Amino acid sequence: MKTNATVSLISVINDESGENRTELVTKAHVSSRNNRYEISYEDTETTGFEGCITTVTADGCRSASVVRDGYAGSVLVLETGKKHYCQYDTPFGTFQLGVSTQVIKNTLNSNGRLYMKYSLDVNASYLSDNEIIITVMRDKNKTPKGKN
Repeated sequence: MKTNATVSLISVINDESGENRTELVTKAHVSSRNNRYEISYEDTETTGFEGCITTVTADGCRSASVVRDGYAGSVLVLETGKKHYCQYDTPFGTFQLGVSTQVIKNTLNSNGRLYMKYSLDVNASYLSDNEIIITVMRDKNKTPKGKN
C-alpha cells in the first residue's frame, strides 16, 4: 500500500575539490512489502533535476537502486561489496558509471532511515565517494487519493 510521506534527502559528495552537501525536503509516496521499500519523489531545482521523478528502492541491507526518469534519466544499482556499471544520462550526453557500494543500512521499518555509501568511477578513473541519507516521516493521511 502506498502512503504519503515527507522525506529528507541528504546527499554528500566527496571528490578532489572537497565536500559538497545538498539537502532536499519534499513530499513522496512510500510503499513496502517483505522488507522491500520504494520511495518515489519529484526532483526540484535543489537537486539539479527539476521535473524528473526519482524512485529509490531498498531490499533490506543487501541492495538498493536509484532510478531517475525524465530528461536526465539514470539507473544506479547498489549492492554491498559489489561493483555495478550503470548508465547515466545528462543534458550533455550519456556515460557509464562504475558504482562500488560499501554500505547499505536500511532501518526504514524501525526509524524511517536509509543510508547508502558508495564510490563512483568513470572509465575506471575515480570520480567521488558518495553518501545518501534518506529520512521518511509518514504523513497522517496514509493513502494518496485514488491510489492503493
